[in-house]
Amino acid sequence: MNETIRKFGYPATLLREYEHWVILLRPAQPTLGSMVLAAKSDATEFHALPDAAFAELKQVVTAIETAMTSFVGYAKINYLMLMMVDPHVHYHVIPRYEGSRTFDGVEFEDAGWPGIPALGTSVVPEPSTLHALVSAMSEKLA
Repeated sequence: MNETIRKFGYPATLLREYEHWVILLRPAQPTLGSMVLAAKSDATEFHALPDAAFAELKQVVTAIETAMTSFVGYAKINYLMLMMVDPHVHYHVIPRYEGSRTFDGVEFEDAGWPGIPALGTSVVPEPSTLHALVSAMSEKLA
């Protein structure tokens, strides 16, 4: 796995793995269910991914959106490809909703709603909650 994937906590944060992509729980949660969708390739430019990665992306995005509909009940979902600090191709996947959601006794407010995601107000769950999130979300994405 590339350096960007490892930085986001792989393998502890792994939710689902595909041939060309991994879905990871985002350790800092701007909203409940925030993820990182990362290409397994060493590519640092989107166009440099292999054609098969682009073809597989539809399957991956469909799985994410289906799972998050029932897990979070999002109103919108944002895919942010920032790649400023972490060089390999990846998206921050942020389910968006008005108000807040609660998981494992922790409240996750969408502080940026209805504007851009408020990444700076993320909740960093305790290890036990992080583990519970990985387990619950992995089950939804299976």
